[in-house]
Amino acid sequence: MADDRAYDIVLFGATGYTGGLTAEYLAEHAPPHTRWALAGRNRAKLEAVRDRLAAISPACGQLPLLHADAADPASLRKVAESARVVITTVGPYLRYGEPLVAACARAGTDYVDLTGEPTFVDLMYVRHHEEAVRSGARIVHACGFDSVPHDLGVYYTVKQLPEGAPLQVEGFLRLEADFSGGTLHSFVEVLADLPGMMRAEQARRRVEPRPAGRRIRISRRPVPHTPIKGWALPLPTIDPQIVARSAAALDRYGPDFSYGHYLAVRRAATAAALTAGVGAATALAQLPPTRSLLLRLRGSGEGPTAEQMARHWFRVTFAGRVTGGAHAGREVVTEVSGGDPGYGETAKMLAESALCLAHDDLPPTRGQVTTAVAMGDALIDRLTRAGISFRVVRSSAA
Repeated sequence: MADDRAYDIVLFGATGYTGGLTAEYLAEHAPPHTRWALAGRNRAKLEAVRDRLAAISPACGQLPLLHADAADPASLRKVAESARVVITTVGPYLRYGEPLVAACARAGTDYVDLTGEPTFVDLMYVRHHEEAVRSGARIVHACGFDSVPHDLGVYYTVKQLPEGAPLQVEGFLRLEADFSGGTLHSFVEVLADLPGMMRAEQARRRVEPRPAGRRIRISRRPVPHTPIKGWALPLPTIDPQIVARSAAALDRYGPDFSYGHYLAVRRAATAAALTAGVGAATALAQLPPTRSLLLRLRGSGEGPTAEQMARHWFRVTFAGRVTGGAHAGREVVTEVSGGDPGYGETAKMLAESALCLAHDDLPPTRGQVTTAVAMGDALIDRLTRAGISFRVVRSSAA
């Protein structure tokens, strides 16, 4: 990408809850030579964020403030053309996100977000992947808790197993966390249009090439034997789809790869309550009056306090196994863990993804790609230095 652009990174959405946390992380951790700016539609709010950042790093008192409005494509084009990488935390992405993706794909600008909305990701592939390939832009969705720990965790696990072998990996998530208003609104948007999600997935399947001579599967079967104590519930998030796309793009995942994605809970009562809760939320999201009730549970821009976040944590245990060939039966258990998953660590993952694209020596990729494909080892190294743990728990030979 040309080095004559004004900024290495532009952050769009810094006046929101997670955007503010991302701005604070950049203020504290971005290298001094990083040229970055804040973008948004309300200059007074941007100035307030800049003043807050200046208390962290006095140099931030001079951060440029750019006008950008999700409803004004011309303003987004200017931002995209001025930056090497654009971060956006402005969601729900299905409602507000496409104009910025389009602008970055056209301008050859790298793009990162924290969406967990499958419909949005699939539609952006159908509509903008080819233009991003032509321009050289790397469009990297799901750079927060959706789906960095799972995507990079599976990548890390696969690298502990023999090359060229059929592999099965299962991920088991435990966490203590809260959610922001933005996360709630995105979640309800997804539940409210499940048929639209299926249509978008089918549209993507019609145009996306499949890996020749290899098989990639998402497993939703029950797991009678797990490396965790308690119950494992299939987790209906975007993470398995992201993992499957990494596996399709990288031969290192082997000729026959499957991934299962689960929430781990200790008690049967908790498992039953969670299952019932998701079912109830899905039903309530279908009708406008009850959907409005769900959205009023937490307003946009609201989130947990610093004290609450300090008590939050996540841990994903991955069980990898060779399922055939000379190394059949070989197993490895790995773990990815960190602090507050939804906000503190999400801001870290998002910011480090942008810094990785802006500054690191990475494999050549273009178009819509995943974190494992675009950044892989470099991003794992960054996150490890930033305090997120990737480790092998145990390994056994066949």
